[in-house]
Amino acid sequence: MTQQCPLGLSAPPANCLDLWREKNDQLVRQTKVAQDLGLSLRRKRLAQDALEGFRGLLHNLQGLPATVSVLHLELTIICNFITLRTSLAQGFIEDQAQEIQQVLERVLKTREQLQPGMKYRHKELWNSVFGVSILLPELLPALHHLAGLQAAHWLSTDRLGNLTVLLKTLIGSQSGASEDLLLLLKTWNPPAEESGAPLTLQDARGLRDVLLTAFAYRQGLQELMAGSLPRALSNLHEAALGLCPRPVLVQVYTILGTCLRKMGSPQRALLYLVAALKEGSAWGPPLLEASRVYRQLGNTAAELESLELLVEALSIPHSSRTHQLLIEVELLLPSPDPASPLHCGTQSQAKYLLASRCLQTGRAEDAAEHYLDLLALLLDSSESKFSPPPAPPGPCMPEVFLEAAAALIQADRAHDALTVCEELLGRTSSLLPRMPWLWTDVKKGTKESPHCPLWVSATHLLLGQAWVQMGAHKDAISEFSRCLEFLFRTTPKDNGQGPTSHCEREHTSEVTLQQLRAVALVCRGLEWAASGQNTRALQDFLLSVQVCPGNQDASIHLLQTLRRLNRRDEATVLWQKLEAQTELPQENAAWSPPLYLEICLSWIHPSDREALLEEFRTTLQEPCDL
Repeated sequence: MTQQCPLGLSAPPANCLDLWREKNDQLVRQTKVAQDLGLSLRRKRLAQDALEGFRGLLHNLQGLPATVSVLHLELTIICNFITLRTSLAQGFIEDQAQEIQQVLERVLKTREQLQPGMKYRHKELWNSVFGVSILLPELLPALHHLAGLQAAHWLSTDRLGNLTVLLKTLIGSQSGASEDLLLLLKTWNPPAEESGAPLTLQDARGLRDVLLTAFAYRQGLQELMAGSLPRALSNLHEAALGLCPRPVLVQVYTILGTCLRKMGSPQRALLYLVAALKEGSAWGPPLLEASRVYRQLGNTAAELESLELLVEALSIPHSSRTHQLLIEVELLLPSPDPASPLHCGTQSQAKYLLASRCLQTGRAEDAAEHYLDLLALLLDSSESKFSPPPAPPGPCMPEVFLEAAAALIQADRAHDALTVCEELLGRTSSLLPRMPWLWTDVKKGTKESPHCPLWVSATHLLLGQAWVQMGAHKDAISEFSRCLEFLFRTTPKDNGQGPTSHCEREHTSEVTLQQLRAVALVCRGLEWAASGQNTRALQDFLLSVQVCPGNQDASIHLLQTLRRLNRRDEATVLWQKLEAQTELPQENAAWSPPLYLEICLSWIHPSDREALLEEFRTTLQEPCDL
């Protein structure tokens, strides 16, 4: 219970101020006791009781006339109140600005510097207060403490212009002084409280050190995202050398690893990432960054091991850390952005990275297992409606199914691939428009997904390849034909139809559509050729070259068939075109196919391509028999 003293006096009795000061000191000690109790109800209760105690003391003091003796205690208590409340809320409260303004106006009243009815902006108010404080040296330490809290608030809300002006005021710089916030923070030297002063939860110098580390961290991350790598490195080193709690140090080391990787120093990057893993239990971001570094180094085994550890780390629930009842560095840091190196995603996203990298690096059996685990993980939590997420980093769900089926086929698990494809067809069939002409008429406001026919056609392509692997040629041809039926009824999505997701753009681009048609035609043509129907094979190969002129693999299959049918003149013309193509820059060089399509394209790539071309070069140049 806060001690009561008579109000309405021109000055409070000395014993009231002494009692309130003792109460402040008691609340500070109570808060420090609570701080050592860990996560417990008693800790929370003691901290809340202390907060209410500080609030009651402020209410008593602010009812008194503004005198130096009152303001010294009032400033100390409001600093303790703001510190504890911000810590408990894990963020600054909106009405803090009003509370600070009120106490600053009371400081000005002591020297009759406050003009009645005059509305001051915060920057002007601070400037006026420090002009008056020269006449009130007793208040300087507490005012610097309150200014530190104001600086923390402005830093956390990115009001760096206000922060710069405040710091210049604190160190007495002129308008022409440096605008470098880091330098201003280093220059600021808050005066120490005299011995016997009221106790504080956190002094101004400790707060200054927190601000230094937080600003260096924020600036380093911002410079990294903007591509200013040397400046980012300098700021991050500054943060690492400052008052850096272990969780923050893990983040700083991880960002340093990212910065050094981008600067072309992967070995130095690894040193910081190893240090990050040793410092704390938040292993996700450093493990993800380590996988990127190993990929840059070409160490695929280490890259995949890092991703496996990442999946495991994200599957372990982490207990909440006990926050100090102070203004900590973490309170002043931005939330991790999806583009930030500190964003490691979810367990399913990490599992996808692992599965896709195994598939890309030729580890088909491992990829197949990881994709099946991923599908189980996603389907356990997925909604009944099957639709793509709005944006990267992860692929849309149908693409995961398509990649899983491709991985299973690569791993010679055709039966499992059939099961995955049937599951995908079951989930997408309800999204298909009932009328074929609606597939491309997306401008008329139809609700059907315009990219859905691409998913369905790709599924039939994979079904066909699975039947090929099982030796069922008729079933394979049937699935390839269904795939082509969908593909030739589909047109690329118009770019003018508003924003689309990354997944939609990949699946509805003109190049993707052309390549899918070419793969399906070549795959069906190969089946015709395998069954001795070379004329039908020729038709498919001819059409594949027409729909996708830049696909050289389709041209080689056509060349083989022409040669098999003794159509030498046509083969010669095609071979000459093919030779000319190899000397020209490839069209769509910047196009990156979806991963499942990349695997499908590998199926039509002749393993002995160069030997075949050399053989054609030799035989076609020989004189023909008359």
